[in-house]
Amino acid sequence: MTARIRVALIYGGASGEHSVSCLTAASVMRAMDPAKYEVLPIGIRKDGTWVPGTVDPEELEAAGPHGEVPESPDRMVIGSGEDGCVVYHVGTERVDAYAVDVAFPLLHGPFGEDGTIQGLLEIAGLPYVGAGVFASAAGMDKHYMKVVLEAASLPVVPYVLATSKRWRHERDAVIKEAEETLTWPVFVKPARAGSSLGITRVERAQDLPAAVKTAQDVDPKVLIEQGVAGREIECAVLGGHGDDSARASVLGEIALDTEWYDYETKYVETEGFHMEIPANITGEAAESMQSMAVEVFDAFECEGMTRVDFFLAESGEIFVNEHNTIPGFTAFSMYPVLWEKTGLEYPKLIDELVDLALERPIGLR
Repeated sequence: MTARIRVALIYGGASGEHSVSCLTAASVMRAMDPAKYEVLPIGIRKDGTWVPGTVDPEELEAAGPHGEVPESPDRMVIGSGEDGCVVYHVGTERVDAYAVDVAFPLLHGPFGEDGTIQGLLEIAGLPYVGAGVFASAAGMDKHYMKVVLEAASLPVVPYVLATSKRWRHERDAVIKEAEETLTWPVFVKPARAGSSLGITRVERAQDLPAAVKTAQDVDPKVLIEQGVAGREIECAVLGGHGDDSARASVLGEIALDTEWYDYETKYVETEGFHMEIPANITGEAAESMQSMAVEVFDAFECEGMTRVDFFLAESGEIFVNEHNTIPGFTAFSMYPVLWEKTGLEYPKLIDELVDLALERPIGLR
């Protein structure tokens, strides 16, 4: 290992959350101690091209919530060498090779949070921050996420599945099932997307086709999910060292000044919500959610981190809405803010995640 820990910071990506990833990378770069870490930035363009990134967080932040990784004639390639994993910077006239200690993927959505890049890093033998292949893939797909949660006896919100094939051939049956098993309003969601992309709130059956079409523009597999009258509570989970249990943060609540928590509210018009930490709920409910959050982490065999989102219904019933294996990670995002309020500041949280990644064996285990 080099005197400083060389971290391949991977950001951008081919998903609709490309710009969010760039902003996340800027925050992480700014918080990493230059005496401890040497950052090797890798930008993935929207077309999937791997190019040299920037080590200047201001450059990434200046592009704003709709920025993207710029073009470059050079390429970045992950390979292997005598000293382990190597990242090659391939220029027009020369090739530079860098032995890398750990990767920190900051890619949200498909081709980043769904097990794909995790599989690549496993093959390369490169330790990386965050969940492994299965936990990432199952956590990214809201349908299979519910399947795992139900198998672990964790409560989920009722839903109807509309795969692309089923919607083409059994549309009336899907709509009828939604009418008979769910109550209005419902939320129509792409199964494999994040940052609230493609989600529509629907209050009547005749509006379902348009909402499904909006979701299918993001992902052909769609969930029609029961709306829950209540509150959205979130818990950050951090893996334990060795055989220690995962750790749950204090709870936070998304308090909305808009109808619901969509992409624009999260990243553009951010005055549309505020976070209340700790969430103003009973101690009994808080303990239940923290315990369930760790159960979610264990059910998926997560590593590193995840953020578990709950619905607290007006009746007092608790539902697991979803978990995010690469949650929003800017300095003002819920996951790091929850840990800050729990006593672990942002730079120390990054240290902890890198340490956990370096502890974990890569490959079959």
